[in-house]
Amino acid sequence: MTNSTPVYRNYINGEWRDSENGKTQHSINPANKNEIVGIIPDSSKQDLEDAVAAAKAAKLAWRKLAGVQRGNFLFKVADIMESRTNEIGEAMTMEMGKTLPEAKGETARGVAILRYYAGEGMRKIGDVIPSSDADAFLYTTRSPIGTVGVISPWNFPVAIPIWKIAPALIYGNSVVWKPATETAVTAAKVMQCFHDAGLPSGVLNMIVGSGSVIGQGIAEHADINGITFTGSNAVGKAVGQAALARGAKYQLEMGGKNPIIIAADADLDLAVEATISGGLRSTGQKCTATSRVIVEKDVYEEFKSKLLGKVAELKVGNGLDSGTWLGPCANEKQMDTVLSYINKGVEEGAVLLHGGTRPADGDLADGFYVTPAIFDKVTSRMSIAQEEIFGPVLTLIEVNDMQEAIELANDTDYGLSASIYTRNIGNAMLFVQEMEAGLVRVNAETAGVELQAPFGGMKQSSSHSREQGQAAIEFYTSIKTVFIKP
Repeated sequence: MTNSTPVYRNYINGEWRDSENGKTQHSINPANKNEIVGIIPDSSKQDLEDAVAAAKAAKLAWRKLAGVQRGNFLFKVADIMESRTNEIGEAMTMEMGKTLPEAKGETARGVAILRYYAGEGMRKIGDVIPSSDADAFLYTTRSPIGTVGVISPWNFPVAIPIWKIAPALIYGNSVVWKPATETAVTAAKVMQCFHDAGLPSGVLNMIVGSGSVIGQGIAEHADINGITFTGSNAVGKAVGQAALARGAKYQLEMGGKNPIIIAADADLDLAVEATISGGLRSTGQKCTATSRVIVEKDVYEEFKSKLLGKVAELKVGNGLDSGTWLGPCANEKQMDTVLSYINKGVEEGAVLLHGGTRPADGDLADGFYVTPAIFDKVTSRMSIAQEEIFGPVLTLIEVNDMQEAIELANDTDYGLSASIYTRNIGNAMLFVQEMEAGLVRVNAETAGVELQAPFGGMKQSSSHSREQGQAAIEFYTSIKTVFIKP
């Protein structure tokens, strides 16, 4: 650390503040564990109390604004963020490792989400309903739920918090945001865009700290009316239980073990491309990343050969370097988790065909890198076929026919996303009808989410609510039925 290491603070009631206890921590570059990206707060419960109090005080004036007025603020934030795409993208790459083109693309997506929800300020929020009383006027409107707690992860440090914060704000709520500590510098740069757009004080607050203190504090706080969370199943369930215990609304988006089915009639070159992109981009650190590759036996060997050939061409390295395709894992803990699953796969009898090791040479030795791993001879009951790894690991499973493929695709506790490659409309329709997943895609990778469409999972992947698109209004508001008689 040098005297020039930048310092970032919490954002409470329109001001940047040091943590109340004076404690700080470091954001580390996963491409080089010796490089500190920034000094960030290690906040206390008092910081959270201050943020919640500010949000509570600000919510009434904010909700009284017209939707168009709230939308104008989001349009301003979008313009500012767009002008800072390079700055925010570079911070993201330095903090969590994804390549710079991916990071800039994610920032651009954040801009698009802001503009989408800014436009929601002009859309209808209710319906007129015929009353049984001829003299009465019966209609519905929507009310904001109040103050929303946003708990966001490190893997999409711009897109995910924005797709939670933007709808919360446009529908009239105030927000307390806890970003992941691993990407707190990126979060501060996003928060600065809201500040520079002139968002009223207290409407959006950001607190950086541990999940056990700040995250759990948000879930348990009596003045936070709803919690939206993206992260692991274990933490998500704890958040949901805490919210349920006090009657707060909650929304959880959690893990995935997403399959891609390769039918015997598929275009194998396109299927290989989708498998690699869906499974290995962002170092496999996507909740919608392809994990299980289920291939009909007639094309299994040919598909495997093509996949190995393409994966061998991928360049692993620092995400800021030109030509890098695969960056490091976001932190040391995640790297260790990935390596432990690779070891477990070998122990359980799967055959490691490629990768799965830590590079020990040159500039890569000080980063949290894992070379992309491809497993063969995988059975559905193996840990690597059942548990979310969240890393660059693909498991190949051979099946006899399409019915067996779909049965194995559903043979998991998760149900977030799934895809199939086939030329047969019958295969496609069977897959769409029988796949137990919230997002199903035909002839496209598993890791594609459109901001204007509902997103969420089935089974253990979510709380069965939906984010993004117009579906977001269901979480961030409550329906109010109005009966008026002169």
